[in-house]
Amino acid sequence: MKPIKMREVIGKKIYDTETAQLIAGDDYWDGHNFERHGRNTFLYRTPKGNYFAVHLTQWEREVDNLQPLSQDEAVQLFENLHEKRVDFSKAFPGVKIDEA
Repeated sequence: MKPIKMREVIGKKIYDTETAQLIAGDDYWDGHNFERHGRNTFLYRTPKGNYFAVHLTQWEREVDNLQPLSQDEAVQLFENLHEKRVDFSKAFPGVKIDEA
């Protein structure tokens, strides 16, 4: 699956994939398909610096959904998603990372 247009109002904030920046996803080619067991997740950053995930599904009785994330939750998701659209520093400006 590829990212889709989605717009939700949650907590009196508008989360819109059309105005947000797609920063990562798990839509990589694994030699068979782009879907991860019929589901995909995409991570976005809004123009105001808020983060949200869009979870897509191909399964009956499941619905696509949008989930607002804290910065820490977004960092954790970013680290686990295979397809990075931007570098960490651009996805999370001002977040300090340390040498291992």
